Amino acid sequence: MLGNLGELERAAMEVLWDHGSPMLVRDVVNALSSRDLAYTTVMTVLTRLAAKGFVQRQPDGRAWRYSPVAGRAEYVAQLMLDALSLTGDREAALTHFARQVSTPEAEALSQALAEKPDQP
Repeated sequence: MLGNLGELERAAMEVLWDHGSPMLVRDVVNALSSRDLAYTTVMTVLTRLAAKGFVQRQPDGRAWRYSPVAGRAEYVAQLMLDALSLTGDREAALTHFARQVSTPEAEALSQALAEKPDQP
């Protein structure tokens, strides 16, 4: 289970997802400049995200470049599956969820289910 990210972890992930290519710590600090965070704070957050498996890092000279392991949509989908696993009645939870989504969202779900390959 992925679990929830802390506030700073989410902010860093949003920056990485929005940027679309590997970033140096300095770049993430600059993107989060409105939060007035120290370089070491952001470095610690990115190191923790790497340890948790949310980001991968590549050496770039004496620094590291960080990038998300999965996209935002995949992360949110996993959160939804994690939440679903908390219920004792998955069918009831799914039914309730399906009744709460908008018509376009329901159509997207229906299309995704129609395109889903059969599983053994």
